[in-house]
Amino acid sequence: MSSSFKLDLLHRPRRLRRSQALRSLVEETVLRPQDFIAPLFVIDGKSAPEPISSMPGVFRFSIADLVKECRSLWKLGVPAVALFPKLDKRYKDDEGTAAHQEDALILRAVRAVKKALPEMVVMTDIALDPYTSHGHDGILTPDGRDVDNDRTVEALCRMAVLHAGAGVDLVAPSDMMDGRIGAIRQALNSRDFAMTGIMAYTAKYASAYYGPFRDAVGSAGAAGTHHLDKRTYQLNPTNRREALIEVELDEAEGADIIMVKPAGPYLDIIRDVREATSKPVAAYQVSGEYAQIQAAAKMGWLDLDRCRVESLLSIKRAGADMILTYFAKETAAELAR
Repeated sequence: MSSSFKLDLLHRPRRLRRSQALRSLVEETVLRPQDFIAPLFVIDGKSAPEPISSMPGVFRFSIADLVKECRSLWKLGVPAVALFPKLDKRYKDDEGTAAHQEDALILRAVRAVKKALPEMVVMTDIALDPYTSHGHDGILTPDGRDVDNDRTVEALCRMAVLHAGAGVDLVAPSDMMDGRIGAIRQALNSRDFAMTGIMAYTAKYASAYYGPFRDAVGSAGAAGTHHLDKRTYQLNPTNRREALIEVELDEAEGADIIMVKPAGPYLDIIRDVREATSKPVAAYQVSGEYAQIQAAAKMGWLDLDRCRVESLLSIKRAGADMILTYFAKETAAELAR
């Protein structure tokens, strides 16, 4: 073909890709530090931060170090943290009763963070898996084969009221019990916590991507396995429409924010949820998503910085208003440069 050949085209999409300045003018999706919620793990005592082997760069913090980490995130523009406790196995039992202690680790952590940073949004997990000896998210039925929905919801309501009293801005029920959003809303309202919000884990799938998180909070160790079967209460990964049923129910029961979890493997669900609700939509880039990017980068197979940003952009592009991600700090620092 002659080198002088020219196409007479009216439309050349590449015209707007010729320079960084042009590309920035037509960007459709923009990441900001304000889009991120940083999940943080807290332990009792005064030890130095404990690295989590399956999550490089992620640590369990004492309360004092947790406050320092929150200060660092706040300075970078990250407005919110989600706190998760890791308890010594001595304090766990079949019904997760440690979740209802007035001086529970998570409550002390919330008070410390809110005292140091009153404007930071603090949310907490409302589920029993960090507290149960079997690692499930609720109280088991007498035969031990399933989670008792209604007894678990009763326990979660008590837990949510305690967390609201400690000063959380949002409680985040992750248990996937039927009816728990409405019951928690009623419990909060009846105790004068009408302004405490609920971020509902609305479409939480029974995913294989949760293993490193279970290491972090010790729920895998409690049960002796990384592969707890939670399929009787978490959503079936084969199902798409089922997520929209959960959205409709959680909205009707009073959820303030709707969440999809995991994020990256469920971008179609995030888009479906975004189109089905006017509520803010959150997505949780879970521990397995984080770990696989880190592992591939360590092997030299992926560019960590570029993959980190691309993974978050894809989640926001799919329709998430906010993203829970273990990359929050690094990405916020990069965006600030």
